[in-house]
Amino acid sequence: MASRRTLKKNVNYIAGELFTECLVNSLYVPGTDKQKADVLMGEILKMQDEFISRISHTEPGNVKNFYKKFHSDFNAKVDEIIDAMGKLK
Repeated sequence: MASRRTLKKNVNYIAGELFTECLVNSLYVPGTDKQKADVLMGEILKMQDEFISRISHTEPGNVKNFYKKFHSDFNAKVDEIIDAMGKLK
């Protein structure tokens, strides 16, 4: 299992990459709905805060299942955001 610090860095990195991709789409891709992109960028920031907070407050006694659920929830949320980025036009 990765340390909390490393896991937080990975969450921040992925959220930063998603945010940057959305920003680039908003500014440089013609035909992109800028309001939808702004909403999506806000959602990315909320996702980052939520998952960093979850890492900081691990459930005692059930750590293994906590991190399994964390990884599955995080991957599902990232996939949802990537799908939403594809629909910005």
